[in-house]
Amino acid sequence: MWQEVITPRFADTDALGHINNTVFAVWFEGARLPVFKIFTPELNLQHWPLIVASVKLDYHAQTHYGTEVELRSFISRIGSSSFDVYQEAWQNGVKTVSGTAVMVQFDYLSSKAIAITAGQKQQLQLHLHTI
Repeated sequence: MWQEVITPRFADTDALGHINNTVFAVWFEGARLPVFKIFTPELNLQHWPLIVASVKLDYHAQTHYGTEVELRSFISRIGSSSFDVYQEAWQNGVKTVSGTAVMVQFDYLSSKAIAITAGQKQQLQLHLHTI
């Protein structure tokens, strides 16, 4: 599991005074940085090997401005060329949001998915969590 604590910005709130639902996709993407480094350690965009095939978010409780949010990221599935990153947002001991992003290792030149290597699978398995 990877963990990151963030402090919500005022700009992350909506007219109802809680964190806007659209913000979590951005927060979760940022928290996937350690996953990206497995595939591109130098984070070189000229050699970026991943695409997002799907993102699903579930909202369990309101998340509020003024209190830190802990983001937790796990690998929940590893396939031959794709894998799932399961993520949670926690505030004050309550899971407020969870979501899954399906990532695919992709060759932009051929426009095709490519196999995840044994080494990459090994690194992903270190963070494997079944939900």
